[in-house]
Amino acid sequence: MPTHGSLSKAGKVRSQTPKIEPRPRRKPIPRIRNRRSYEKRVVLGRSAGQFQPGSRGYRR
Repeated sequence: MPTHGSLSKAGKVRSQTPKIEPRPRRKPIPRIRNRRSYEKRVVLGRSAGQFQPGSRGYRR
């Protein structure tokens, strides 16, 4: 079967593309993250998960 283009050209564009460094990932420090989750759970009395009955768009 004939191929669509020669294998000698494989990877041409990727090798010509300039390499850029990724941005460093910024996550909150575990102590702060745990404190925020404690405040939401205990102080504000929210339940876990994305579903929150008091949020906008909730119908009975």
